Amino acid sequence: MSLFNIFNVAGSAMSAQGQRLNAVASNIANADSSTSASGGPYKAKHVVFTEMPVGGTQASGVKVSSVIEDQSTPRMLYDPKHPEANDKGYVAMPNVNVVEEMVNMLSASRSYQNNVETMNAAKTLLLKTLTLGQ
Repeated sequence: MSLFNIFNVAGSAMSAQGQRLNAVASNIANADSSTSASGGPYKAKHVVFTEMPVGGTQASGVKVSSVIEDQSTPRMLYDPKHPEANDKGYVAMPNVNVVEEMVNMLSASRSYQNNVETMNAAKTLLLKTLTLGQ
């Protein structure tokens, strides 16, 4: 694999992890939203990654193939004073687990950081290669 392909592979991974961070941020921001644009409670979003060939070689990058909504049942919260409460006093809340989302955020940011370090190492190797002939 060429050193130049490393930039394509790491760049695709950084782009994918950036989209993952956006989905996590949206989930955390809407963790207490009982109403979404569709009328029901907010549904957690998750990104799905797929392999992507890079530069016609054996190298493979990653891309986000889709962003899916979690179809699990909403969390029911007892709050009879809430305007969205049903006849039994329960409010349908988002199916977002904030602890899991924080773990996803840490994982995505570490992956992004590792790809930045990979690009920096490849850049350093290319610069060292240029100075060999001097």
